[in-house]
Amino acid sequence: MPIPDDVTGEEIDKDVRQELQSLPKGLAEDVARNLVMVARLIDEDPEGAYGYSRVALRLASRVAAVREAAGFAAYASQKYSEALAEFRAARRMTGNVDLWPVMADCERGLGRPEKALDMAGAPEVQKLDKAGQVEMRLVAAGARRDMDQLDAAIVTLQSPELASNSVQPWTARLRYAYADALLAAGREGEAREWFAKAVESDKDGSTDASDRLAELDGVEFVDALVEDDGDSDGDGDSHDDRDVEVVNSEVPETESAPEPVEDSVDDDGLVDVDDVEDTDGDEGDLKG
Repeated sequence: MPIPDDVTGEEIDKDVRQELQSLPKGLAEDVARNLVMVARLIDEDPEGAYGYSRVALRLASRVAAVREAAGFAAYASQKYSEALAEFRAARRMTGNVDLWPVMADCERGLGRPEKALDMAGAPEVQKLDKAGQVEMRLVAAGARRDMDQLDAAIVTLQSPELASNSVQPWTARLRYAYADALLAAGREGEAREWFAKAVESDKDGSTDASDRLAELDGVEFVDALVEDDGDSDGDGDSHDDRDVEVVNSEVPETESAPEPVEDSVDDDGLVDVDDVEDTDGDEGDLKG
């Protein structure tokens, strides 16, 4: 696959570059350039990233970083069986548990939420850092929703991390998942509160919490084509800008603030939710 001339391979992480030092210099450069393309494309063009990952894998399948990159490219392309195989290979090579949550999410993608829940209760979870444990909690809640266990999903997300006022990289996604589960359970007032909290913590726009909040408030955003009719000679500036028009934005003046959510949380890891009464709900999306 063609690689732009401006991609040198030097752009990759220094730890990955160090792993590639076990390869001949020319081969290491080729692998590095393909890995750079995987990183560039994985969000916008997952299939393209997957193609470059297959090239890197063909060149250096015994390098753990290559197996991991191939796993994430397959995961982004929803090739969950292939992704799981690559993640397992990378874990065997390194002994690292960091991939445990995404491996569990692959089990969800393969229609095996029970297996994902088994992984959520495994000893490996205790070896994860805080970010990994939060990710595992999101996966476990998603698995509960896959099984139509909405109340259990809500309890799973209730945690010290959710209740904390400090904003961490995972805060917006955790609050968003909690709000979405509440809404699916018909608890609209509480859902609105938590979507608002998600908006407050979502500085980089990683979720669509603001859109979900506007939807709950009855706000509809419509693209309006603005035409400039001021120039009669046809030589003036022609504006084809799109402004945002807000319609149906009335909110009842007497709307009362939602009652605060009481989080019943165990301080030790994931909450045991097997005996929580379940209610029917919509199946959750992958990745929480």
